[in-house]
Amino acid sequence: MEWYYALAMMLGMLATLMAIGLPVAFAFFTVNLVGGLIFLGGEAGLMQLVRNAVASVKIFSLAPIPLFILMGEIMFHSGMAFRAIDAVDKVIARVPGRLSLVAVSAGTLFSTLSGSTMANTAILGSVLLPEMRKRGYHPTIAIGPILGTGGIAMLIPPSALAVLLASLAQMPIAQLLIAGIIPGLLIAALFVIYIVVRCHLNPKLAPTYDQESVSLSERLIPLFIYVVPLLTLFILVVGSILFGWATPSESAALGAVGAIIAALCYRCLSWQALRKSMMETAKVTGMALFIICASITFSQILAFSGAVDGLLELIVGWKLTPMALLIIMLCVLLFLGAFIDQMSMMLITLPFFMPLVEHAGFDVVWFGVLMLIVLEISFTTPPFGLLLFVMKGVAPPDITMRQIYVAATPFILLEILVLALIVAVPVVATWLPDLILPG
Repeated sequence: MEWYYALAMMLGMLATLMAIGLPVAFAFFTVNLVGGLIFLGGEAGLMQLVRNAVASVKIFSLAPIPLFILMGEIMFHSGMAFRAIDAVDKVIARVPGRLSLVAVSAGTLFSTLSGSTMANTAILGSVLLPEMRKRGYHPTIAIGPILGTGGIAMLIPPSALAVLLASLAQMPIAQLLIAGIIPGLLIAALFVIYIVVRCHLNPKLAPTYDQESVSLSERLIPLFIYVVPLLTLFILVVGSILFGWATPSESAALGAVGAIIAALCYRCLSWQALRKSMMETAKVTGMALFIICASITFSQILAFSGAVDGLLELIVGWKLTPMALLIIMLCVLLFLGAFIDQMSMMLITLPFFMPLVEHAGFDVVWFGVLMLIVLEISFTTPPFGLLLFVMKGVAPPDITMRQIYVAATPFILLEILVLALIVAVPVVATWLPDLILPG
């Protein structure tokens, strides 16, 4: 079978199964079963699928995924995250778009503690959006910051998706985690600047209101009680990697244990909250491990069918410059992000993109950060960005999907601006990991 027929068959079958609503993991397993029978030698191919599944999930480097997820779930279900948001709210003074700035600040803070984009959006949406609507905030400046900040959790460690991407693409996990810090903070800073400038130019977007007069100590004490101690978890996780005291797996374990200890100290860890956190961690981790199991065989089938080599030869034959090749890959990711989820994007593109990255001589960590930013953008890209539907679920009933789409657009453009900056100036992403974790 010619490589292009094999490629069309595999991707066409996958698209059909996903279009009829089959979960991503099962869609890939079904394609793998058919592909194994055709391209891997029938029954021997099916046995190879089983061997791949076992080998792919017994890798110790995958341990940070459930531990980072557990850390975020404990923050969410114990209520610690809500207390931190309230503390941040008290600190921010009267500035244009105050509650929107609270959303960005609190969302960035929670990103450093959880690594969960959906939890980030759900918490901010349920806590801050009703208050914003009550104060007369326009939906654009109320919903947009929550959606934009929700995705930052994918970049700033601890990020389970960054660990998954690094594992699938065989990138250094520690370097990719550290490389996301500066881009994530840069995106948050641009959000703050955009909100202040836009609300200053058009005060009707975020009407000012009288705040209860409180002393400086009343503003700062909740910050030191509910925020500063939690930031030690971020220092514990990231600092242990930065200074070489722990591997990503060990630092993730420290973070999970630290989250449990913090919840106990705040007396907010009930058996129900712990059970809920464990159950949600098991669900998300199970899905991630299914995805990893499917990815190995999917890549092998594409290789054995000749689809990868055939497509690479075709693209190399175009004699594109490395920058043109990179732009094409990013455009493909941005297009796919409007229609399919992040897991599927990684599984479909990585078997083709990583050989192209190697051929072009790109820094794999730099490319990993670019891919994480595009995956973050895809979370809020209409019409099927996952966070758009999370927001619809927690928003008041009168908020329409069209309003959510419009609110997300400026923040998507700001993220694309950061993406372009890192394409033009790679050192923005590579400086910190190269400084601290050379090689």
